[in-house]
Amino acid sequence: MTGRVIAVVGPSGVGKDSVMSGLKSLMPDLHVVRRVITREPGLGGEDYDAVSPEEFDTMVQSGAFALHWGGHSLRYGIPITVKYQLTKGTDCLVNFSRKALSEGASIFPNFLVLNITASPETLAKRLTARGRESEEEIAQRISVAQKCLPDGLDTVEVSNDGPLNQTVARAAALIQPVRA
Repeated sequence: MTGRVIAVVGPSGVGKDSVMSGLKSLMPDLHVVRRVITREPGLGGEDYDAVSPEEFDTMVQSGAFALHWGGHSLRYGIPITVKYQLTKGTDCLVNFSRKALSEGASIFPNFLVLNITASPETLAKRLTARGRESEEEIAQRISVAQKCLPDGLDTVEVSNDGPLNQTVARAAALIQPVRA
């Protein structure tokens, strides 16, 4: 049996990390993949391994990533160790980029996209509260929030405008494998 990569996507401020944490609590057998990011350590949100751009380049050259991409002036990597988890039959939750979905689907045979959405008002409120972006950056992020996903992907969608526990319950029901 091969595990699935469950690629969690959605615009900044939609609550991907909160939903992923809630899913892990409800479904303890899930493996949450810790990304490598060229971001300063300790900025909140997801748990990640912070590296310099030079360290990231070295990791790319040494084959440390199953997949990597750039976005928002940062670089992101999915450690190659995810493949070990998949061969054990473990489903892996990965905070993904919409622009890396097609490549992810070509690399990982059992690939499911969990698309989390929220209204522009909800996104603006959350982005403002986290205090990492300027008003201009927030406006830019909201302007691309409704960006379409690539065609041909196995995708489920859940809105995160309401209470988090309800969103997590709906997401768990959507990603739960069908039992015979």
